[in-house]
Amino acid sequence: MIVCLSITLYGVRIVFLPAQNSEGDVVHTIITVKEGASLYQVTSQITETRLISNHSAFVALGKLMGVEEKIHPGQYDLNSRMAPSTILTMLATGHTIPHWVTIPEGYSVQQIGELLENIGITTATQFMQTAHSAEVRFALGVEEDTLEGFLFPETYRFHHNTSPLNIIQIMVEQFWKVYTPEVQQQARDRGMSTLEVLTLASIIEKETGAEEERALISAVFHNRLKFGMLLQSDPTVIYGLPSFDGNIRKPDLQYDSPYNTYRTRGLPPGPITNPGWESIKAALNPAPVPYLYFVSKNDGTHHFSTTLAEHSRAVYQYQKRPNRRTS
Repeated sequence: MIVCLSITLYGVRIVFLPAQNSEGDVVHTIITVKEGASLYQVTSQITETRLISNHSAFVALGKLMGVEEKIHPGQYDLNSRMAPSTILTMLATGHTIPHWVTIPEGYSVQQIGELLENIGITTATQFMQTAHSAEVRFALGVEEDTLEGFLFPETYRFHHNTSPLNIIQIMVEQFWKVYTPEVQQQARDRGMSTLEVLTLASIIEKETGAEEERALISAVFHNRLKFGMLLQSDPTVIYGLPSFDGNIRKPDLQYDSPYNTYRTRGLPPGPITNPGWESIKAALNPAPVPYLYFVSKNDGTHHFSTTLAEHSRAVYQYQKRPNRRTS
């Protein structure tokens, strides 16, 4: 009778009590569970941290709880006051450490994939493959040939090894929350499709980081489109290049690409990045000005001109004049 009671108490301890003394400071340990890891392998990892006292009993308990086929990959924050049953429940429910990820405005699909890979959430290759899938676009209600422009830049809460599909779904859903039926009607009133709005917004996003300039940049491109002029936007040219080292050169401006707005009139075939709300708003609300040109003043802002003669003087002043100030 005493022996049976001892065994029962031992079983209770294995299931419900932490392996370490609960007194004193809580000790946290981060473990990373790989995709496809078995219960035995994960138990070995946890045993090394001394958060469980009996490897075999932990495996047996996991099988009894049905955890063996439910283990989620990811990073887990375990601590010295957790009972084995609590740890197993976390593994079975995928209670992994969340990552707050900020997707900057103006990041392309490729840059977003690289960012997520650097954080360890997914790989850039998997993200790109998913983003370029026609089936994924159709499932998310995007009728265009690309998801570029539809991945809304925002701060998101993702978990380690969150699937690229889930990430993309969350970002596209956020876009539609912002691009409301009212905004869509505003676009129709301007005679613009969603793709055209996002394409223009993406160019605005890349041309300026100055909040007060977005509507002015928008006006320049709207005016150029109205008069049938080439947009002549360097960021669009760069997007269409097979590689770019940070310096745009004259041969680049002659590169045969549908995104080369020095050669092709009108908007390029799609967005060159994923714009934020302010650039989308600017694309739909250009400033009421007659500007047709702008040139960088080398301080993060631009000089705007209406005539070519004025623009040429500004180019000389800010870009070509000897000993010009660059800051």
